[in-house]
Amino acid sequence: MSNMEQYDNLRTPPADALKEIKGGRLKGKTDISPQWRYEAMTRAYGPIGSGWTYAINRVWREDGVNGSVFAFAEIAVRVKVGPEWSEPIPGIGGSELISKESGGLYGNDEGYKMAVTDALSVALKMLGVGADIYRGLWDGSKYRNTQDPPVAKKPAATEKPSTSALRENLKSQVREAERQGLLSLTQCEETLTILDTKPDAELDAYATKLRGSLDRKRAEAAKPQQDL
Repeated sequence: MSNMEQYDNLRTPPADALKEIKGGRLKGKTDISPQWRYEAMTRAYGPIGSGWTYAINRVWREDGVNGSVFAFAEIAVRVKVGPEWSEPIPGIGGSELISKESGGLYGNDEGYKMAVTDALSVALKMLGVGADIYRGLWDGSKYRNTQDPPVAKKPAATEKPSTSALRENLKSQVREAERQGLLSLTQCEETLTILDTKPDAELDAYATKLRGSLDRKRAEAAKPQQDL
């Protein structure tokens, strides 16, 4: 197999592995499904653990501005070529662990996992995984080389959190409410299902309603119990 043959086999994601980013600074750009990356690697090199593998070298956190905190991960990927394992292919990725949003600070309990996923994408693209996205050959990619058309500047406003970040932060609040006894396990699971299926256009309104409900439950729980 030539140097480029395996690379070319990995370079083009199928349309169903691409997802438009709905919010934040990358709104309108394209992201690649992490699961497709693993599928592509399995097709090219075999099952993880015997055809390719990775190790997490370290994870750490760093403070951002306004109380935000970032999670980072450093990983190393190896692939098997014939009977030999390759040298480690490094990748460093990051994600928000605590984000500053209009309603305050919100924690992301999947921050380190997302950082590892991001680090894997960095390492795997050196093997060609999703290369057409990173080269800008797909219109709408967040790594597009062509310059976006100029956009009229809007008056400064408080930046809204991305839809995915808002959805994850709401899930964290729901899980915490269940741990505090404010929600039953059934209520928690039902609310998480609603958050998974709620359309993006309706999420802000639902977030306001959910936060109000949780605040009322916290206030009720904080009231001193009256003697019977």
